Amino acid sequence: MEYQWDFLSIVDNWNLLAIGLLGTFKIFIVTCVIGLSLGLLVGIGRYSRAWSIRLPAAVFVEFFRNTPVLIQIIWFYFALPILVPFEINAFTASVMGIALNTAAFSADIYRGGIQSIDRGQWDGGRAIGMSYLQTMRRVIIPQAIKRMLPPLTNRGIEVFKMSTLASIVAYAETIHQAKLISESYFNPIESFSVVALLFFVVLFPIVQVTYLLERRFGKSD
Repeated sequence: MEYQWDFLSIVDNWNLLAIGLLGTFKIFIVTCVIGLSLGLLVGIGRYSRAWSIRLPAAVFVEFFRNTPVLIQIIWFYFALPILVPFEINAFTASVMGIALNTAAFSADIYRGGIQSIDRGQWDGGRAIGMSYLQTMRRVIIPQAIKRMLPPLTNRGIEVFKMSTLASIVAYAETIHQAKLISESYFNPIESFSVVALLFFVVLFPIVQVTYLLERRFGKSD
């Protein structure tokens, strides 16, 4: 029996995919802002001399790096409301799971970038009377950021793709909307193929920029 391709139903329901793509961007933007900002704090904490700061930061990183994001989203959506006196909606649970995972991975990117700076830069900061935090903010971070930018951009790409996990709690992102179309018109191959194409169109230019950054900063180093 010859398979009958049905892309017309997807065209007719483009508004559903548009809503899903908007939901994907919402998760991506909020998650990146929270995850990368928190990751910077945790990364600096992992480089701290005080064990009272370094140990909790290390525990945070190891826990969220070594547990599945999907389980984290499910836990925040179904289990956390049992422990706190308010409901957690699908968007919030998805952002919490992906953002904390992003923070854990980006923390090691920040830590690696900081450690890559020559020790003489720290000594120079202290020699002119800067404190630890002043040296970190004015000397170390500005130099380390160009080394961290390519891997952080790669992490952002992973976050965009990871947003599809929000479909597990029925958040209206791209995969969830494609699933609604496929269930209504019995065309899962076409629906998810279009989703794959949408992701490719969005991410391909970003990947090319990442390659450009890697080449540019590699030459400058």
